[in-house]
Amino acid sequence: MPVAFRILIVDDASFMRSIIRDIFARGPFTVVGEAENGRDAVRLYREQQPDLTTMDIVMPVMDGLAALREIVRLDPAARVVMVSALGQEALIADAIDAGARDFIVKPFQPDRVLRVVQSVLGLDEAFRPVGVRGRPEAPHELAQ
Repeated sequence: MPVAFRILIVDDASFMRSIIRDIFARGPFTVVGEAENGRDAVRLYREQQPDLTTMDIVMPVMDGLAALREIVRLDPAARVVMVSALGQEALIADAIDAGARDFIVKPFQPDRVLRVVQSVLGLDEAFRPVGVRGRPEAPHELAQ
């Protein structure tokens, strides 16, 4: 049975969280939490320690950049993929500088989302871990 990667989805729009959740249903992923603002995202990250977090940039209470910085401070190995609207290039650059692993621009295609996630998690097209020098990684190594 394939390893289920633990996902945290952060977006202030419930319909966007639903779209992203549906995309993750296509692979070996388990959504362990959803947040509608950065403050809740940091709390859930601490509690759930997901393998990957999708993070909207513009949100109320605490924006995605502030939440990203806090998560990376807590866990420098955090895998966070930013979700942004067209025209937010400067914010995306700031997010990458702050530790985001990649980004997805809305509106997005499900295949693009999965390709980014596979890349960030070190997975091949069949969602199998791709190890260093061709050695498959043990599932516990991916969560570190």
